[in-house]
Amino acid sequence: MITVEEAEKIVMSHVMDYSEETINIEEAMNKVLREDISADRDFPPFNRVTMDGIAINFEAFKNGKRTFKIEGVAAAGSPQMKLVDTENCLEVMTGAILPENVDTVIRYEDIEDADGIATIIEEQIKQGQNIHGKGEDRLKGDVILKSGTVLSAAEIGVIATVGKAEISVSKLPRTIIISSGDELVEIEEKPKAHQIRKSNVYSLLAYLKTFGVEADQVHLTDDLEDIKTQVAHFLENYDVIILSGGVSKGKFDFIPQAMDELGVEKLFHKIKQRPGKPFWFGKHQAGPLVFALPGNPVSSFMCFQCYILPWLKASLGIESAKVLKAKLAQEISFKPELSYFMQVKVEFNEEGTLMAIPVEGHGSGDLANLADADAFLELPMGKDIYEKGEVHKLHLFRKIF
Repeated sequence: MITVEEAEKIVMSHVMDYSEETINIEEAMNKVLREDISADRDFPPFNRVTMDGIAINFEAFKNGKRTFKIEGVAAAGSPQMKLVDTENCLEVMTGAILPENVDTVIRYEDIEDADGIATIIEEQIKQGQNIHGKGEDRLKGDVILKSGTVLSAAEIGVIATVGKAEISVSKLPRTIIISSGDELVEIEEKPKAHQIRKSNVYSLLAYLKTFGVEADQVHLTDDLEDIKTQVAHFLENYDVIILSGGVSKGKFDFIPQAMDELGVEKLFHKIKQRPGKPFWFGKHQAGPLVFALPGNPVSSFMCFQCYILPWLKASLGIESAKVLKAKLAQEISFKPELSYFMQVKVEFNEEGTLMAIPVEGHGSGDLANLADADAFLELPMGKDIYEKGEVHKLHLFRKIF
């Protein structure tokens, strides 16, 4: 049995690069960018009007002029206009190119307009106001998005703005999630007294989708030969195999034996942690990685969150984030010589400190308890009492900020 730190090191030593592919931006949501995106021109590309109103030459206002004849209207999307007489003004619309010979925009709310004459009624006018200067946001050639960015709607809008209809993204690993156990039935079925509905596979499928990974799923019975036959096929057709269940010491926990007989090298089996001690990890000589998670729902979810997710991010080229930590809100006693991944709610106290509040449950089979928690707080082994106020690593699985 190895430590949490050793398990993390082994998993992360097998980070893979599944190459890249070119896709249309309409397919880019949640994908990982594999190229830098640069501005193809200045942002904004011209001096841009930011308020509907009139545009004047400030020198005239400075010299005491308050009434201006309107020469015309500059609309958004129209070519640049020019103020012929700097004693006059032009009406301008939001988004329009600032006309020549003007340098200040005054909104409609600050003028009176009658018979083609605009009268300024606000005295607090500043030269250059209500103008978004050319290149003020980015200059041509500036990198706007870096390789490794996970693409959301905001980034996709930026990509469209610079004129890229196709982009290079991380190619996703071919992934399958396998549930096992004769006690499991489909979610639409009514379970008998000795049965439960499948849940782990759907949690993992949903989590993978947040990174654009559309995994296949299959269920295996507790039969060694059936497991070997089907997994042998999966090893030929997938890059990543994630199993849930069948890795403990039970008489029907055939996964470790099946992996051994199929030539999957065991890199570790069992970690000094709670929950998730039976976690199994290995690699097939042909390349596929096998993550075999414990069947208990909380154990399965925790091992995915704390081991597979960091591995996936690194394999897709996502820059590792800073380690998130939180302060323990109350004293905790935990005597086993194991690292304890405790379920917690997190919130900021009055001083702005991130606090971890323990959420008591009924063990690693208490899936419903995850609905009340936001994260796992990792309490390292080596002590019996974890005092209130101690700071520890936080594995956040819910967006709370």
